[in-house]
Amino acid sequence: MRLTFAPILVFATLASAQVAPGDRITAENVDRVKDLVSPGLEWCIRHGFPITVAETRRVIWPQAYMDATEKYSQQVRIGADGLSLKDYVAGLPFPNLQPSDPQIAVKIMWNYGHNFFATDDLDARNFDADTGTIADHGPMSVERHFLIDHFRRLWWIGRLYVDPKPEKTPNAAGYELQQGLYPILEPYDVKGVGFVSNRYLDFAKQDDAWLYLPALRRIRRLSTAQRSDALFGQDTDVDSYGGYAGQISWMDWKYLGERDLLALVHGEHFPVKWHEKVDWAFDDVWEKRRVHVVEGVSKLPQYAFGKRVIFIDKEAWGIPYTDIYDRSGELWKIWINDVVIRKQIMPGAIEYPEERIFAPAIVMVDMQLEHATKASLPSRRFPGEQGWYFNQGEQAGITDDWFTVAALVNAGH
Repeated sequence: MRLTFAPILVFATLASAQVAPGDRITAENVDRVKDLVSPGLEWCIRHGFPITVAETRRVIWPQAYMDATEKYSQQVRIGADGLSLKDYVAGLPFPNLQPSDPQIAVKIMWNYGHNFFATDDLDARNFDADTGTIADHGPMSVERHFLIDHFRRLWWIGRLYVDPKPEKTPNAAGYELQQGLYPILEPYDVKGVGFVSNRYLDFAKQDDAWLYLPALRRIRRLSTAQRSDALFGQDTDVDSYGGYAGQISWMDWKYLGERDLLALVHGEHFPVKWHEKVDWAFDDVWEKRRVHVVEGVSKLPQYAFGKRVIFIDKEAWGIPYTDIYDRSGELWKIWINDVVIRKQIMPGAIEYPEERIFAPAIVMVDMQLEHATKASLPSRRFPGEQGWYFNQGEQAGITDDWFTVAALVNAGH
């Protein structure tokens, strides 16, 4: 089967936006790229976020992912509920999208949910985050500094590299994936805090998510709506990790078309290079990409956000950034990913047989409060730490029992 992508509705105004490699986009000339950035990123550029334009480069799929897509995608379908994924095994669920398909928005989100960034397991370790107010064309006034030991994710389906594959069995609980972030090592008042969550193949079933608060010696169960809450005085929420980490069935999705967008996909710097003056912004090269634009509105009345406007790369199926609006329709936040694609992230690190995606940093900006949270993955405090471990299974400590409440509590002591 040949993998092609049908042309879809294009925003006509985009034809006027032209950039060339080497262009430096700043507040003074941001109007040149208004049609190539989102409102959220435009706000950031106007406040000092630097954009250096580079040549667009292809993103090559790993061979195993390509093979699985060719083998299984023809059988995949959306369930009668209009949201759930049926007969999925591995690879990209829907490689051939049609503009007339009324389910195109949901299919795009499932493609994002099963992209090749992490197919079997992931351990992101020793990363830190700063949070504080941000100055116009100036630095962050750091209010809190966080150091986190591990963020881990274990996929039970769609596995391509680590036995058992393509799915973990037995799976009596019916997991799609499990993930956890713990323990927090700094600051002292939240030391030992962390969370674990389970997502199920039954998409009518909410995630099971638990937050451990060692100072209170208490396990707190998080509702689906609480996943949109920012915790501990910083700006990020669990549902925004990576651009969107919520369950697809929690949203009403609307397709807004496709467009060209400046995105950071083939970054040059690892560890992340933060701008010398505007230190809440990474300083790297951006390229023009073709993206799908999807709007998500939560079905939950207690959800913090009114809507998310998500931009999804048509080739990599990742999210370069996403604009988030409050419940009155005003622009509120943006999540921006710093992305590097290599076989080996640094000398001495694991060398993968094919190029793969790494994320040296993220930043989430609250435009209304002029506040931000930035994370370096990994922290510069650990020279030589590669930070990212993909598809390493037990060698990286990614075992079933790590995702339990008992392990969460034990690590927090």
